[in-house]
Order: sequence, then structure tokens, then C-alpha cells
Amino acid sequence: MKLISRKSALLAAALLAHSLAWSQNTATKLATAFQKFEADPQLQNGIASLYVIDAKTGQVVLDRNSKIGLAPASTMKIITSISAYELLGKDFRYKTKFALHKGDHASLLVMPSGDPTFGSWRWPLTKEGNVLKGIAQALQRTGIKAVREVVISNEGWNEETVPDGWMWQDIANYYGAGAAKLNWRENQYDVILKSGKQVGDPVSVVRTVPSLNGYALRSELTSAAVGTGDNAYIYFPMGTNTAAIRGTIPVNENSFKISGALPSGAHQFVSMLADTLKTVGISLPHQPVLQHNSVSPLGYTEFHTVESPPLDSIVYWFNRKSVNLYGEALVKTIAYKNTHTSDTPKGLEIIRQHWSAQGIAGTELAMVDGSGLSPLNRVTTHAQVRLLQYARQQNWYRGFYASLPVYNGMKMKSGTIRGVKGYTGYHKARDGREYIFAFVVNNCNGSAATLVKKMYGVLDELK
Repeated sequence: MKLISRKSALLAAALLAHSLAWSQNTATKLATAFQKFEADPQLQNGIASLYVIDAKTGQVVLDRNSKIGLAPASTMKIITSISAYELLGKDFRYKTKFALHKGDHASLLVMPSGDPTFGSWRWPLTKEGNVLKGIAQALQRTGIKAVREVVISNEGWNEETVPDGWMWQDIANYYGAGAAKLNWRENQYDVILKSGKQVGDPVSVVRTVPSLNGYALRSELTSAAVGTGDNAYIYFPMGTNTAAIRGTIPVNENSFKISGALPSGAHQFVSMLADTLKTVGISLPHQPVLQHNSVSPLGYTEFHTVESPPLDSIVYWFNRKSVNLYGEALVKTIAYKNTHTSDTPKGLEIIRQHWSAQGIAGTELAMVDGSGLSPLNRVTTHAQVRLLQYARQQNWYRGFYASLPVYNGMKMKSGTIRGVKGYTGYHKARDGREYIFAFVVNNCNGSAATLVKKMYGVLDELK
């Protein structure tokens, strides 16, 4: 028995020594690759942070600048996702309720909850056609033929749909859609453009999908050379209801599509609902009344509810397609659940407090939004890795892990804004060892595609 125990102990010691040697070899290679990366001309005025740990033991494999707060871009989304799982629960669903007040002045009351998936094309049940059809059928069953007023309850939801720090160039474009209490079609619409035959020719707006309610577009675009791609940006108007589209699209395009952010998802929804109800003989105003104070339910009868997919499914698309709207809606929802106001800074403070109780300093999570679109965010790679490490131990981890895209053969969320590139996630090496990492670069220069290849080269040392 003693001989067998001694052999087992020697074998275990040998395996441990081999494991440590392999780990040290990986750490050495990774450190060498990162040192070369830091010396690259693309980082001559920038800074890079890389933090890598062994997923099973928590042992640090590499730590470079992990406690320095950097703009994380969309790698911020892993923080918002994990926080939403913790503070809302993986089965959380939004509900949009509809109630009717009959009588001489029939009124339709819409009670939204901040659902960012309402009217989204990503799920069959949330598609605009199915949602509108369901409401129309439910309203038909009430026997009503005319509604004089549509009231949308905005109680507890502030009017600032866009968080602090978002750039003017972003907020009228689809990725800059703000989160309201009633969102519709992800607060997004498409613009179909037609360019000229020569460089410098004007570009015209063919149509929008859907047709916009009370909102117009003015093209200041010009035609550019073939292959120049989409360099068109929509700018919200100041004091008017007409937005300007500036920049360029390639010549000889008859149906070039760009996407913008709706100035009001609520107005667009009511307009499209009115058009749908007209086809079944029910009249409805095209313009809603936004009620910011408490709406008395007396006299109203609820007749229909639209539920969102569960949080698990929302997080999937949030990370897979990097939908900024979802992140902002989740932060506002966390705030509303705890304070009955949708103030983004309050939601972010609740998130910081939650992770502070888990040992992550609030100073490592200097966030101003939930999506990472703002260049004012400052987050450490140390905090990101700690959250990813925590997530592995939770019963919702499988859903979160599935939400992460695959880049360079690694499960990780990417992030990109001007001068910023980041990757954070998990990787299982060929030898079976598992790693958790966060890699963020700020103030880089030159080609983004070239920088990405160099970052992949560093992360390849984990394979």
C-alpha cells in the first residue's frame, strides 16, 4: 500500500511539474509576444492592457497594465450582460401591456416596460407584423370601432434616451439608437439611397423602410469612387424635424441601404398600429400622448400583453450582434427595478455596488453607458476578467458563454470605437488548459485590420 501511494505521489508530482513547466512556457511566450506588440509603431502613442488567468486555478498567466482604466468599446457589453444576469435573472422578461377605456372618449393605454425587443426582427414572435397583428386581433375582440386617444405611460422613465458621452456623429445612426420606455423595431429604420454616375454627383433618398412618421431626411451626400463603401452618416436635426445625411456612397448605386435611429419609437409604433387597425375597420390617431405622470388605471381594462424573449435570449443577440440599444435598456431597467426611475447613472452605480461586494473596486468600473459606445468609459481588464471568472461558476453561464462570438478561433467579445480595439473572453488550448483574458488597446494608430492581426498574434500564444 505504501509503495503504491508513493508511486501515486511521484506521478502526481511529475504531472504537476509538467503542468507548471507548460504554464511557465506559455506565460513566457505570451510575455514575449506582448512585449513585441507594445513596441510596435501602431502603439507608439498608445497603451495596451492584457490580463490572462488560468480559468480553473485563477493563477495569473500575464498581467500588463490590468489596473489601468481604459475605454473598453463594446467589450463593455460583457459587464452589462453579466450584471443583468445577476440583477434581473436569466428568465427575466419585459412586458408591454395594453388597456382600453370605453365610452364617448375611448382611450387606448399602452404600458411599456423598456422592452428593447418590441417589434424586433430577431425573433418570430417579436417581429413587427406579428406584434401588430396580435394587438389588432385583441382589440377586435373588445368590439371597439374607434379610439379617440392613445396614451403611452412614460412614468418613471426620463426623456433622455441617449446616455452621457455619446458622440453627435453616432446618435442618429442605427447603432446610436437610445433606449426609451417604449422602443419599436429596435428604434431603427432603413434608408434606400441612389447615387450618381460620376464622382461628386449628388445622392438622392429613394425611400425609407418603414415610412417615417413626422420625420424627414435631407441628403447632402455625394457620390464617391467605386469600392469606397459606406461613409454616410445621419445627423439629428436641431429645432426641426428634418435630419441631414452627410458623407459619401459609391457611384452607380440604385438601392444602397444605410440604417438610422428613430427619434421616437413610440410615435412610429402608434402610426404603424393605426395603419394596421385601419385594415380591420378600427380608427386610431397616428399621434400618441406621452404621459409622464402616473396614469390612473380606473376605467381601463387590460386586454393584451406582449412579452419579450427571456433575458438569456436577449443577451445572446446583445453580444452576438453588439446591439447597443439592448445594453442601454438593460442598465435603465436595472435602475428602474431598484429606484423606480430609469436614470442611467443610477443603474451603473447599482452595478458598481454589486461588484464592489464581490471585491471589484468601483474605480475599476468607471462606466457612463451600458454598451461601450461612449469614449468616456474607463474599465480595467482586471475587472473584466474577474467578472468572466465569476460567470463560470453561475447557473446561467451556459447562456452567457453561447452569446459570445468566435473570432480567431476563440470565444470572445470584440470592441471597436475610434482609436480603441479590444477582445475579452475564454479559450481552451490544445492541451486542455482553459484561459480567461481581456486585451484592450487605446489610442492606437494606423490600419485597424493590421492592428487586429497583431492582437491575434499575441492571443495565439494561448492556443
